Amino acid sequence: MIVSGVTVRAADEGDAVAGVRPRWVALPETTEEIAAVLRVAAENDLAVVPAGGGTTLHWGPPPERCDLLIDTCCLNEVLEHAAGDLVVKVQAGVTLDALAGTLAAAGQRLALDSPGEGATVGGTLATGVAGPLRFRYGTARDLLIGITVVLADGTIAKAGGKVVKNVAGYDLGKLFTGSYGTLGVIAEATFRLHPLPADSRWVTTSSADLGLVGTLAASPLEPAAIELDRPDPHGPVVLSTLVEGVAAAERAKAVQDLMGGDAHIGEEPPAWWGRLPGDDLLLALRVLPAALAGTLHTVAAHAACLNLTPHVRGSAGTADLHVTLPPESDPGKVASFVSAVRDEIRPDGGRLVVLTGPSEMDFWGGTGALGLMRSVKARFDPHRRMSPGRFVGGI
Repeated sequence: MIVSGVTVRAADEGDAVAGVRPRWVALPETTEEIAAVLRVAAENDLAVVPAGGGTTLHWGPPPERCDLLIDTCCLNEVLEHAAGDLVVKVQAGVTLDALAGTLAAAGQRLALDSPGEGATVGGTLATGVAGPLRFRYGTARDLLIGITVVLADGTIAKAGGKVVKNVAGYDLGKLFTGSYGTLGVIAEATFRLHPLPADSRWVTTSSADLGLVGTLAASPLEPAAIELDRPDPHGPVVLSTLVEGVAAAERAKAVQDLMGGDAHIGEEPPAWWGRLPGDDLLLALRVLPAALAGTLHTVAAHAACLNLTPHVRGSAGTADLHVTLPPESDPGKVASFVSAVRDEIRPDGGRLVVLTGPSEMDFWGGTGALGLMRSVKARFDPHRRMSPGRFVGGI
């Protein structure tokens, strides 16, 4: 495959997408080069999958076909940092770690923490993943104020900050966040920033009363994050609360008093803070915060019936959790567990998604918006060349 001015190499086993090996890997360095690659792909009816740092490239079902991988590693520049306006514009291949270092020099941060080391801006947006700070600052959709994408036919489209060209009637930022590369390639993103906190404290207890979560969330002590960890479905829940900013030490002491028991204050987070509980059989579970305690009971009860040992970790404040099962778990039992939990949490608006697991599993479960999502896919990628089959309903 030849694209003028763009490095293209033959793919190897390390480039596989959820087990599917592409034929070529393109390494564009600009938005215009992404557009050139996609025009050639469209002319030759090639299926394309975008890739960032590769930390979540194995998430989701495998693509129906994958001819070309677009690696954004060379799109690694911070294009503009307007420190006075608390705004930054970056290319999609910039890693969150590298961006954090650049912003810290100006006393600022992007309050978007991904659980994967080496995660890029584009990959984090494409999967919609967020870490502990989502409790206070929201997810990528809340921090994103502008985006540049390249559609399947090579059209460059922009929305939000500094608009040059938009796709009428669509909020591109919200559509592309969490789309798993099925609508196009994210090339650039503009975010609003926040000042770095002057001080941070973590208050942790290994004998948590989950009834405290709502009290902490509504407290004038203003925690920045409330995370939980439960390695044993029948064991205690470890709860850790982040307090940062002005008078963090004093506020942490008040949080400690509120949490009681064996709560202790640390200047560093627990070792598990902001990290996934595992990656071989990984599920994403989201429910209403009021249903948190009941959901943990549901997970434990169904796991016990199937002799499974789930490890649950994530945001107690938003009830946005990750569940991992031992990699040697029987696939049939895993499928039964997923189905049973989905059935129980669905009436109250809960959702369980399989992030990594056997390819024959139902990764996404049902969704009432499937018709609309298919219409959006048809509008942006009518020939199904972008990551075909990787999203809800085989989109």
